[in-house]
Amino acid sequence: MKKSSLYVAVITALFLNSCNLISSAGLSSKGLPTNEVSDDLPSTTANSEVNVDHSEWNSLLKKHVSKDGMVDYKGFMKDREQLNAYLSKLAKMKPTKDWSVQEQLAYYINIYNAYTVDLILNNYPTKSIKDIDGNWTKDIVTIGDVEISLGGIENSILRKMNEPRIHFAINCASISCPKLLNEAYTAAKINEQLDRVTKEFINSDKNEISKNSAKLSSIFDWYKKDFTDGEMTVIDYINNYSDVKIDKGTSVTYKDYNWNLNEQK
Repeated sequence: MKKSSLYVAVITALFLNSCNLISSAGLSSKGLPTNEVSDDLPSTTANSEVNVDHSEWNSLLKKHVSKDGMVDYKGFMKDREQLNAYLSKLAKMKPTKDWSVQEQLAYYINIYNAYTVDLILNNYPTKSIKDIDGNWTKDIVTIGDVEISLGGIENSILRKMNEPRIHFAINCASISCPKLLNEAYTAAKINEQLDRVTKEFINSDKNEISKNSAKLSSIFDWYKKDFTDGEMTVIDYINNYSDVKIDKGTSVTYKDYNWNLNEQK
């Protein structure tokens, strides 16, 4: 194989083997603040300059998202005015460094998920978010005077906050993604909510786990460095939440990703 052909093949493989279809290179936080989570993350509203009310988004999620995370996009379409009002409200509440890490996490997770739903509605009907041009790269999210992409929020903000559980809270509108929680994230419940969605995802059929076998979601491959720290391996991270503990040294394989839309039938 010629070097040029080999190069194209490698680049194509890397391109297809990414949840974002892009790396974090070239993305920017656009100056938006990213407080880091310390060793623990107590759920509280008492340590922030601002407490954001996400009740509008909570109401929409309760109405249009099932317990297993499947989304009624046609129902969302009927409540488009309420969704637009919520996005407009968040746009006027630009986070600052004086917001607590709890408030920042809830804000960025909710705005990511709400704009993902908005993206699907803007291109509905669609079979997959991957069919939408610039899905994670276009600056479609408005925060104050900043326009930022979904990929920018994920890679340059949320992943910089030292909280790997965010990977199970943000939803990419696909079957293999962690489910869209049918309630809004809030600073008052953030730690418990992140723990719950992490445990649910790891113990779901998105992974096939036994004592001496681990066939995991590709999320653990794409974002491996987020789940490993020093001597901690992906298996060590999984075992913190898994009902079945995997033996150390067990070889890990990764499941194919189903990018079909997470739509209620």
